[in-house]
Amino acid sequence: MAGRIVIFGATGYTGEHTARALVGHGARPVLAGRSPERLERLAEELGGLETTVADADRPATVRALVQRGDVLLSTVGPFSRFGEPVVDAAIDAGATYVDSSGEPAFIRRVFCHHGPRAEHAGVALLTAFGFDWVPGNLAGALALREAGDRASRVEIGYFAEGRVSGGTHASTVRAALEPSFAFRDGRLRAEPPGLRVRTFTLPGGGRRRAISVGGSEHFGLPATHPHVRDVDVLLGQGGPHVRAMPLISRALGAGLALPGVRRRLLALADAHRRGSTGGPDAAARDEGGSTVLAIAYADDKSRLSEVTLKGVDPYTFTFEILAWAACRLLGESPPPGALAPLQAFRLGLLREGVRQAGLDRRGTGPRPTKVGITTYSA
Repeated sequence: MAGRIVIFGATGYTGEHTARALVGHGARPVLAGRSPERLERLAEELGGLETTVADADRPATVRALVQRGDVLLSTVGPFSRFGEPVVDAAIDAGATYVDSSGEPAFIRRVFCHHGPRAEHAGVALLTAFGFDWVPGNLAGALALREAGDRASRVEIGYFAEGRVSGGTHASTVRAALEPSFAFRDGRLRAEPPGLRVRTFTLPGGGRRRAISVGGSEHFGLPATHPHVRDVDVLLGQGGPHVRAMPLISRALGAGLALPGVRRRLLALADAHRRGSTGGPDAAARDEGGSTVLAIAYADDKSRLSEVTLKGVDPYTFTFEILAWAACRLLGESPPPGALAPLQAFRLGLLREGVRQAGLDRRGTGPRPTKVGITTYSA
């Protein structure tokens, strides 16, 4: 039996739009989630797709979703709350796993905890395969390639405009309460989010501040570029509080280290978490855009190269790159273990996937269009 693409969380904002992107590319994914009524409505609208009910709080139902050869695409966040059973299900079944998480603590757990088990089982895990954090992996790799072996540090900044979905907001709140990390002096180190602030000059001359976050770049770029000693990933932020973020970060980290504080705050966040509340509609996404910069530096802090990717709204990019990855992985045998983008796809192929999803170096990448699924064939 041929493998299938299964979307867990198909009726949420990201899941629904990713399903639409997949259908637009000629795929017929299986839609999975908690609400049979909402699943059936979406399935009918998308041409009579197969549906199945599953709930992360009932892990056996998630395990029943997939079998060997399937691609399990998870969009259910916060991932630190709901993600573990989905990763376990993929490993146990022998299915390739892809998710849309941007949460540092969950990303680190996939690489450090689930990765070795997945490698032993011959299963590939691709976490954080959306706007968080695919473009930075590509931009960073291009900058490091152009800089050559003199490069010892790469700095990556993400910038976007527009409102966020309910799922993104819930994941952001949880991520602020969870430990984060950085890649400093040649190794992964624990570090609270927002500990460092950088100012980037954007194309056209504007200047934006950004705060440090943990991304998959911290795993992927050192693995593919062993001479790199430091990887900085920073997320653009506005408002007067940004200057004070290092102090806020240290104070929050100290408070969360007190016995029971983190657990109680996470429980409070979960108690006030609502279900999917939607996100920007098509018109708002069409008006939006995004920029990702990567700058490579030498040991003496001299700038060696700079790469800028520009294009569509982050959500549009996420829907399309998830669809691209799922289609490309179906029937393929990627390397086993937890993989960053450049460990799963060669540089040229990833660059083309990112371009098709709406971001490229010149900022003139195409708006995602409906094309045949064979676009993603080897």
